[in-house]
Amino acid sequence: MILRNELALSEEFKVEYKNLLNAKAEDFEKIAEKLKPKLLPRPGIDFKIQRMVHIELKKGEEILKNTKSVCPECLAVINAVIFERDKKVWIRKICPEHGEFEEIYWSDVELYKRFSKWNARGPTIEANVEQKYPCPHNCGLCAIHESHTALMNLVATNRCDLSCWYCFFYDRAAGYVYEPTLEHLKFMLKVMRECKPIPVKAIQITGGEPLLRDDIVQMIRLIKSYGIRHVQVNTTGIRLAFEPKLAVELREAGTNVIYMSFDGVTPYTNPKNHWEVPYILRSLREAKLGVVLVPTLIKNYNLMEIGDIVNFALKHLDIIRGVNIQPVSLTGRMPREEREKYRVTIPDVLINIEKSTEGQIGREDWYPVPTVAPISHLIEALTNRPQYVLTAHFACGAATYVFKDGDKLIPITRFIDVDGLMGYLEDKAQDLAKARFKRLKLLSLLRGLSKFINWSRVPSYLRSRKEILRLIKGILVHHDYRSLGEFHYKTLFLGAMHFQDLYNYDISRVRKCVIHYISPDGRIIPFCAFNVLTSNYRENVQRIFGIPIKEWEKISGMRVVDYKYRRPLKKLLHNKVYRQTYEGIFDVDALSYREHEELSKRFGIPVIE
Repeated sequence: MILRNELALSEEFKVEYKNLLNAKAEDFEKIAEKLKPKLLPRPGIDFKIQRMVHIELKKGEEILKNTKSVCPECLAVINAVIFERDKKVWIRKICPEHGEFEEIYWSDVELYKRFSKWNARGPTIEANVEQKYPCPHNCGLCAIHESHTALMNLVATNRCDLSCWYCFFYDRAAGYVYEPTLEHLKFMLKVMRECKPIPVKAIQITGGEPLLRDDIVQMIRLIKSYGIRHVQVNTTGIRLAFEPKLAVELREAGTNVIYMSFDGVTPYTNPKNHWEVPYILRSLREAKLGVVLVPTLIKNYNLMEIGDIVNFALKHLDIIRGVNIQPVSLTGRMPREEREKYRVTIPDVLINIEKSTEGQIGREDWYPVPTVAPISHLIEALTNRPQYVLTAHFACGAATYVFKDGDKLIPITRFIDVDGLMGYLEDKAQDLAKARFKRLKLLSLLRGLSKFINWSRVPSYLRSRKEILRLIKGILVHHDYRSLGEFHYKTLFLGAMHFQDLYNYDISRVRKCVIHYISPDGRIIPFCAFNVLTSNYRENVQRIFGIPIKEWEKISGMRVVDYKYRRPLKKLLHNKVYRQTYEGIFDVDALSYREHEELSKRFGIPVIE
């Protein structure tokens, strides 16, 4: 244990974390105060300074937007242009030293243009770091960032029991263990709750594999004690398959939802946890803890299964709350032909779902994230207080809600005029801000909502006007989190969030990012800076606050190889739970035991009998 004010820093800003395992939250606050300004990326060392090059369009190309990007080789901030060609959207950038880079940005220009009409304003945030360098090399958040935190990622550990080749955290071996103590977590939570004007209200505990931490339940209790309303755990869920009691403990501690990796319905596309999923869902049902499926979609690998993934979620709608699709982010350096082989964009997801559902869920049923901002503006006008507003860039994500009515799928857009309703709410928010008697004005507003609902298309079990208006009133008038949750229980949420990589990097997206990471030194860093500019953010700061593997093994009494997963395949296969879970989705008899075994081993998960 160190004494107070003995910060145990080396000349390279290396924190001797093994000496901080018993340190208090205030010790970490002092360390952060000293380190934070020194950890910003340094020009000429962590990124180059290059002159800006004017980019010419070619024949058959039409400009959509000028922006800034980074060079994939030297990370210099450079000019970029987003343009239309062959009914697709592209990004082109030129580094004076490393040449031209061109990448698909969105595969459907009409969807891009429709989404681009949605742009939301949010409250001005209070900067957490001094403005020194250009975006994205000054994250913390800085004064030019345009969105407050909607979801804060908290890395519980960089340890994982798997080694998935497409994972952000597996782009190279770390050589250290990053695992902040609970006292360190208290410091980070203090930073989150002091964010202005909107304190952090939602946290995703992520990793690595957060369920490898034996104190994960204590972590969740601690997080909830700081007034965090929503806590989700990002996991493969494998531990839950064998420890149903843990699912109960997670729920009782305050976990709102499990955010579970799920890359396909077959062992070909999902060798990560295909065999464990039936038992994970059983544990979650017993615990009454909902789950969101999170497929990482990769072209020529599992994109063709997205319709089956949606059908799987609908089959288990009693426990599955949504599917949040993530087109793969191509980390590391990769030649263009390889990128073309794997690249998926948001329109690819929407169009594939449209085809697989025979138009029941069409591309027109999806809207970008900032579409819902007028609801927040309305509540802000009513309360005279800054509100939680989703102001992400329109190209970052898409979402819809789907109701199952018998054999039919009914997206919410088929019976609610989303464009009309949001325009109405935005106008009324402005009226409400000026009104003297706000409650009377709000009641008048609520009476006008019915005109945006096509009652003949509403799912049969929701045709009670009183029921729908009760939920809307709970959300708009009482700001009732339970009403919002109740709405989620009646639908399947479908989302698509495309995180960037060095080739399609658009700095205007980073500036509006709403999904952030809390850094161990107290900085708040946008997702596509933290996980894309890894040497400047994630790897750098976690290395500094990490413990070398050999030292960690001595301290913990555990070897890294001890927590790597080994699959009891026969036990998982030979159970009716497995068969029932995939019935109607995947033919469980289509493969022999040896084929199952080979698929697991090929993915790097050994099989035990």
